[in-house]
Amino acid sequence: MVEKDPTSPVSPLAQFPPLPPTESRSRAPEFYGFVAWTSTYLLFCVYVLWALLPDEYIIGLGVTWYPNREWAILLPAYSMVLVLLTYFTYFALALAATPPFSDISTITDSRAHLPPITGLNSYFDHARPNAVPEMYDIPIGLVNRVIYGSRRNHAGKETP
Repeated sequence: MVEKDPTSPVSPLAQFPPLPPTESRSRAPEFYGFVAWTSTYLLFCVYVLWALLPDEYIIGLGVTWYPNREWAILLPAYSMVLVLLTYFTYFALALAATPPFSDISTITDSRAHLPPITGLNSYFDHARPNAVPEMYDIPIGLVNRVIYGSRRNHAGKETP
């Protein structure tokens, strides 16, 4: 019997039981993740102790200088303002980059495939019963005219 690779073109299904993992992969991400997790919890515990313990206990631990306690309130407040300012900035940049409704780029782009400029006849040429039409993007003005009818000016007359 010829053994096949676990995912060969002849047998696209994985082999069962699965092959044991190779030992060539690095375990460094696991260690980095553990160090990041433990250091985050350690720093949070130090922060809470600094914010809540009386001065006598902190000095009793041998710490001679530490920041003023008002920073225990100011740092989270400033960080929340920074997060909100970041969201506001990204929203404002997205809004500033959005073209106005009157801009043609809200309707079409540079990749639009429009028929040759011969008027609307090029669309009607492809409307014959047995015609295989070439693929074109339909201008928004023609779509609006078909869906909503002709425009009316202020005098009540139809315009083409």
